[in-house]
Amino acid sequence: MLKAFIVDDESQSRNFLGNLLAQNFPEIELAGQAATVDEGIYGIKKYTPDVVFLDIQMNGETGFDLLNRLPVINFALVITSAFDRFAVKAFRFNAIDYLLKPIVADELSQALNKIKQKSLQTQLVSKGQVEQLYQDMKNPQKAHDKIAIPTTEGFVIVPVSEIVYCRASSNYTEFFFVDKKSILSSYTLKQYDEILTGQSFFRAHRSYLINLLHVKLYRRGEGGEIVMSNGHEIELARAHKDEFLYLLNIKG
Repeated sequence: MLKAFIVDDESQSRNFLGNLLAQNFPEIELAGQAATVDEGIYGIKKYTPDVVFLDIQMNGETGFDLLNRLPVINFALVITSAFDRFAVKAFRFNAIDYLLKPIVADELSQALNKIKQKSLQTQLVSKGQVEQLYQDMKNPQKAHDKIAIPTTEGFVIVPVSEIVYCRASSNYTEFFFVDKKSILSSYTLKQYDEILTGQSFFRAHRSYLINLLHVKLYRRGEGGEIVMSNGHEIELARAHKDEFLYLLNIKG
């Protein structure tokens, strides 16, 4: 059994999520609910839940106020929100799980399965991730300096500028860095394509997402080949050739 706690200032939203949990997820025990930051802090300390569903905007207060007042975030965090696509990108960039309102059972099931499949330790969100998310949501269209990469052991925070390219590996993504090291992430390449769009990254091939700032050489061909700064050669899909040449201001 997993203990859950809901923090949301709208009683209708709390009751709706509570009913979804009760009707579809018998393995989840709803330990309690809260409508304010103070109530949420009290309930989290009292019930020590495994997962907290947290609304961001709550009648003049925010979910960030709650998180910042806790000495440690020792639970899996799922943001519940009705935010636009820029804020959703911020959630993804900081590897924080979220559910868009109105919440549907299938998406709730996916979020809970992720939590159940991993140990609690690997689900914990750091204070640094919360602070970065807060800054990103205040300025949602800014470029990100760092990204939180979820792995089987937790999260790794890395500078975006040090990523040379990402390669699909089944349902995982392998990151390759300027220091020749690599990290295997539990997110798909499609998810990182969405996250890193607008961050100087380009989908060169079905299996590759490259950092344009690390392109060293382009060899002409049907699609052509891209040589990255670490020496790795990547085939450029013919369908993506024109866009690639345009982005690098190269005449085909």
